[in-house]
Amino acid sequence: MTPRVDLASGAPETTPPGTDPLPSRPPLTVLHSLSAPNGTTRYIDQVVGGAPAELTVRFFSWRGALLGRYDLLHLHWPEFVVRDPSAAKALLRRGALRVVLVRCRMLRVPVIRTVHNLRPHEAGRPAEDRILASVDRCTAVFIRLNPTTPIPSGAVSSGAVSNRTVSNGTVLTIAHGHYRDRFAELHCPATLPGRLLYFGLIRPYKGVEDLLAVFHHITDPDLQLRIVGRPSYGLGPVVEAALLEDDRMSACLRFVSDAELVTEVGLAELVVLPYREMHNSGSVLVALSLNRPVLVPDSAANQALAAEVGEGWVYTYSGELNPAILEAAVHKLRSDPRSAQPELSGRDWSTIGEATYRAYLAARAALRRQRLPGPLERVPSPSAPPSPSPSVSPSVLSSSPDVVNNAPR
Repeated sequence: MTPRVDLASGAPETTPPGTDPLPSRPPLTVLHSLSAPNGTTRYIDQVVGGAPAELTVRFFSWRGALLGRYDLLHLHWPEFVVRDPSAAKALLRRGALRVVLVRCRMLRVPVIRTVHNLRPHEAGRPAEDRILASVDRCTAVFIRLNPTTPIPSGAVSSGAVSNRTVSNGTVLTIAHGHYRDRFAELHCPATLPGRLLYFGLIRPYKGVEDLLAVFHHITDPDLQLRIVGRPSYGLGPVVEAALLEDDRMSACLRFVSDAELVTEVGLAELVVLPYREMHNSGSVLVALSLNRPVLVPDSAANQALAAEVGEGWVYTYSGELNPAILEAAVHKLRSDPRSAQPELSGRDWSTIGEATYRAYLAARAALRRQRLPGPLERVPSPSAPPSPSPSVSPSVLSSSPDVVNNAPR
């Protein structure tokens, strides 16, 4: 008989005579709660590009989620799956997601969730919190993008994809990837001294209005501020009004192509991302991939990133951004030593794709070994949450959300 290894326990098994062993790398189909790639730097574009050959990736539709065939359901920003401006449609979406979760349980389809943010950036309805709690109860594997993300209540951290099963999900760290390969064929211009840049979607939590107000109080005539990105929540007129008050500020208020993005970032001496709350950010990785320093709010995640990439690439500040902080950052980056490029090894998307595939195998193994709680059940929290353990790779595996638009910018 042919020996094989059980993915759940690691124990050897035997295959009956005349039958073939299960493949060690079985083909899998995963349904992501994201729309299809569109050839830009959106998170899903990079996920698909780095997926191993054994993995078939499908993209979200309610018909596919409710009626389609897939081996795993991978959720990102689940709040956007159920949100709708219409209260009635939001109710229908929450009900549909609950049906999807029940279907996954009945068909033994593991649910995986990538934890992009500590909490939704814009608050939802109370009913949304309840369905998101149901998602967490049904999740077999939580993937966090940096090792500082808190472990969900009832889950246990696993330092590697070791098929370790837990009471309510396994937590793995698979860092956000870089964009060096993505931008390799695009021309990156030389830095324009004194040029500060904000780029990305312009949303309330990203603090663009604060940056405009702070820059207006800086008197240095050699500094310029450039704002690039598509506004939302009525912030376009706010930015346009600020530009009229200071001719050192300019903006391109739309979604830009990759080539335009590389040009804008390349011209910047410093990328400033003054988020009111930052835990993971694809925009930081875009800037670092193009060898441009960034100024970001102080946080455990940003401190870890600064240590990983090396001195002179990630500058942090505490409290509210002010003119003194901005000017000091410019002066410091001009005097600090730094390597030719930041250290981003292990953040290539093929490495990330392989780690994610192994996480899928772990999720399927865990589901075979134990009964996971259903979407309507309560799971008691442990008296003391376990401590985090090391990640799958050096710092491998934010971006910005939406079932329709999941871009880092």
